Amino acid sequence: MILLSPLGALGRAVLALMAAVGRVALFAFSAVSHMVRPPFYARELGVALVNIGWLSLPVVGLTAIFTGAALALQIYSGGARFNAEAVVPQIVAIGMVRELGPVLVGLMIAARVTSSIAAEIATMKVTEQIDALVTLSTNPMKYLVAPRVLAALLVVPALVGVGDVIGIFGGYAVATGSLGFNAAAYLKNTVDFLEPLDVISSLVKGCAFGGIAATMGCYFGMMSGRGAQGVGRATKGSVEAAAVLILAANFLLTGAFFSL
Repeated sequence: MILLSPLGALGRAVLALMAAVGRVALFAFSAVSHMVRPPFYARELGVALVNIGWLSLPVVGLTAIFTGAALALQIYSGGARFNAEAVVPQIVAIGMVRELGPVLVGLMIAARVTSSIAAEIATMKVTEQIDALVTLSTNPMKYLVAPRVLAALLVVPALVGVGDVIGIFGGYAVATGSLGFNAAAYLKNTVDFLEPLDVISSLVKGCAFGGIAATMGCYFGMMSGRGAQGVGRATKGSVEAAAVLILAANFLLTGAFFSL
């Protein structure tokens, strides 16, 4: 019996994990189904587009430009050991577009948007505003969840595209301003090296990461416990889950797009 106790604990943990995955999958399916069925709440969608997209631009831009600049310095420093300094434009471009741009934007959205959505919806649950919506014959999934998830699916790919461009510009500014690269040659190498698949993969990752971030925020908000502690736990759990799922999804999507 002593030997079976750890196995029993492991089995219960696995079953609990699988049950949680099932609940999240059903929640996501319900959110998607409500996106395509009327009624539609255009005002809620517009507010979500502004909050997720426009108001996230400053943090996305600052993150991308400093990442691109640091990446250029690191590649130049490492390449100098092998007389390969000339590869800075190509590696900055592919690094930002394929990996760093989408992942960093996704994590910034998880930090900023997922936490905000979870805290907002959890607070509405604690103050019984969600119960009031049900009393008024308004489906909370359709009114609160579907607009936010749809907005994230639409606007996060655009944020990723902007982040990619700004990150490449950060590398360009450092390379031409401090490392002695010719501006025209740098831009030509960047454009020539990138392929359509690189850009497509970046935007697809942005769509997936946006969906994950918004879904986790809505799920933990709707499932939060009562009281201030419930709101805090929902906010913390949503960000943790979104960050881990974004990194896992990045691995899977990278393998799907670029595996040999």
